[in-house]
Amino acid sequence: MSVGKIIVAGIGPGSKDDITPAVLHAIRISDVVVGYKYYFQFVEDIIKPDALCIDTGMKKERQRAEEAFKYAEEGKTVCVISSGDAGIYGMSPLVYEMKRERNSNIEIEVLPGISAFQKAAALLGCPIGHDFCIISLSDLMTPWDRIEKRIIAASSADFVTAIYNPKSNGRYWQLYRLIELFLQDRSPDTPIGYVRQAGRDEQEVKVTTLGQFDPEEIDMFTIIIIGNSQSYLFDESHFITPRGYYRKAQREDVGIGQDIMIRSFQTIESELKNKDIPLDKKWALLHAIHTTADFDMENILNVDNRAVEKLHKEFTEGKVRTIITDVTMAASGIRKGALERMGIEVKCYLHDNRVAALAKDKGITRTQAGIRLAAEEHPDALYVFGNAPTALMELCELIRKDKAYPIGIIAAPVGFVNVRESKHMTKPFKNIPKLIVEGRKGGSNLAATLVNSILTLDDAEQLKPGRDV
Repeated sequence: MSVGKIIVAGIGPGSKDDITPAVLHAIRISDVVVGYKYYFQFVEDIIKPDALCIDTGMKKERQRAEEAFKYAEEGKTVCVISSGDAGIYGMSPLVYEMKRERNSNIEIEVLPGISAFQKAAALLGCPIGHDFCIISLSDLMTPWDRIEKRIIAASSADFVTAIYNPKSNGRYWQLYRLIELFLQDRSPDTPIGYVRQAGRDEQEVKVTTLGQFDPEEIDMFTIIIIGNSQSYLFDESHFITPRGYYRKAQREDVGIGQDIMIRSFQTIESELKNKDIPLDKKWALLHAIHTTADFDMENILNVDNRAVEKLHKEFTEGKVRTIITDVTMAASGIRKGALERMGIEVKCYLHDNRVAALAKDKGITRTQAGIRLAAEEHPDALYVFGNAPTALMELCELIRKDKAYPIGIIAAPVGFVNVRESKHMTKPFKNIPKLIVEGRKGGSNLAATLVNSILTLDDAEQLKPGRDV
């Protein structure tokens, strides 16, 4: 007896135009065609007249595979049809496993097809232009707790995610849970598209956002595609996930250091829990996280309303030309290129010849003495603190005595003694724009980077930091 063959073929999502020539040929030459009965309507005019058609119902996959082996072992060429691609939630794995189980010598050939998510993606524009994954919400074969782990992994890793089997009569809540999990990592503005009956006469295509998505509009015949942090709405019916080529071409004038900083800022922004904050505050926050790698800055960086914007305007309009720091390390972290470009001078009085004598005479710290001298000569400067809480407390006393009236205060001293108190002392000055790092955290590098965010606010809208790097 001659040995037959099993061809496992993906017939695409439903339209004959989406069936590959190889699959069309396989169906035409097969003696037996086996498949879920719903799929035969898409290929019935392709099957040769004398071919045997074996159609079975839902959840009869194993039975279909057994029928395929039965006829192949009789020497017939058997085509097992799957919708979409036979290897994606299709019949291919089952046929191969059965071959091993039966210790069969039947030849198996798998012919790829256009998957439903590929068809849906084409109808939605190009949502899968970058790394993506596919998750089925059906828990018939996979426990829900494992599916949920996959959802969390996909969401947190910023994968574009295609969703199969999103809903059925018996499974109504799983899609709601998926959206809940995605919203923990993704912005509500993240594009989401869904296609019902892709490639078929009943086809429906819709684009919305994660925040406005309504799971009640979804059924078992729908494919959902959720964008990543870089995806954007192209028009009312398409969304795009860029690969990066266009952005790369735009950056030919950007140096290596600045390019790294730009990509770092993009990563940080994608991981923010709350992206819906004013641009000037976000710009300061991105700088703070970039410098510290500490996302707790979202909770502890307190920026007065429009503080960064107001201070940037003061400097660009030339109203103030001086920045005072408590220690030299804070001064050294402020970008020299930005200072030169804007004609700003940074001064630290800590090593002024007068400081030691004043500190000794008044019984105060050298940083306090430095701030007293600075206030006498530059009472209207931007005052920046990244180390010494006593210096910040000194400035607060000078403000109360009308001996200083700074255009702004950056309060980021670090440590364990009087640090919190010094920051609390700063808050009552409602008319002075302030950037305060709450609690014990802070540091000269953090204070300096907050100054840099002020000096470069005009780069914020394009998310293009590092001009002066």
